[in-house]
Amino acid sequence: MTALTSTHGRPRVTVGRLLGLAGLTLLIAIEVVPLVWLFLSSVKAPTEFSGNPMWALPEGLYWQNYADAWTRGNMARYITNSAVATFPSIVLLLLLGVMAGFGLEVMRWRGRDGVLLLFLAGLMVPLQMILLPLFAIYVRSGILNTPLALIVTYTATGLPMTVFIMAGYYRSLPREIIEAAVIEGASIYRVFWSISLPMLRNAILTIAVVQFLFFWNDLLFAITFTTTNDSRTIQAGLLNFVGTYGQTEWGPTFASICISVVPTLLIFLLLNQQVMKGLTDGALKG
Repeated sequence: MTALTSTHGRPRVTVGRLLGLAGLTLLIAIEVVPLVWLFLSSVKAPTEFSGNPMWALPEGLYWQNYADAWTRGNMARYITNSAVATFPSIVLLLLLGVMAGFGLEVMRWRGRDGVLLLFLAGLMVPLQMILLPLFAIYVRSGILNTPLALIVTYTATGLPMTVFIMAGYYRSLPREIIEAAVIEGASIYRVFWSISLPMLRNAILTIAVVQFLFFWNDLLFAITFTTTNDSRTIQAGLLNFVGTYGQTEWGPTFASICISVVPTLLIFLLLNQQVMKGLTDGALKG
């Protein structure tokens, strides 16, 4: 206690503490400053981009940029396409991943270790290698430029990581609780729905948020499997937005980027405590 406090009971300022505060301040600046600059740029009038330095504060709040981004920039369509592709993928991914993790770690059957290795092998396949085969399959099946193409792709590519993480969480569950439930006559379905799932609520929420960030910010699959403007998701649509007006109008462009960031910020602000708890539980138990 004496090493950390002064004679007056106040915290002692040490070099390590100062370095820690400096590092934390630097990290906050790296994260916050670009967002602040992005917002300030999104409310600048068109004349301010050519007449003022890029770091200059806006002379006023020019909200017309957001109206132009939403209407002429087709942001409403892009957000809808992203939501239609992202949320069903998360639901399907969690349903399959949670059931697979339960079957691989809680249930005992021959060959389950080999199946788990097959899922782990899926993590080693570069995503670029599957683009051309999937594109050919989607063209022949007629689902190119539809949300189904992205839903199938997101679910398939996110499943190996989800199964791997869920298997680790299931491995950390107390076996005594599951064994007691089985002795009391609970079926395997009752054990899954009523006993294991409530104990893994934070883990499931963590996986959902992480996969949401991957899917919502995806560009590789979006520009490959959505080739028409009406079918593009928000990240692919931002690429087209720059050239929508002939010459780039930076105000609506920055406004469209701000709009695309809002869902991820809301998810983080609402669920960050649960996500941090899920990550901490996984680190301590894994």
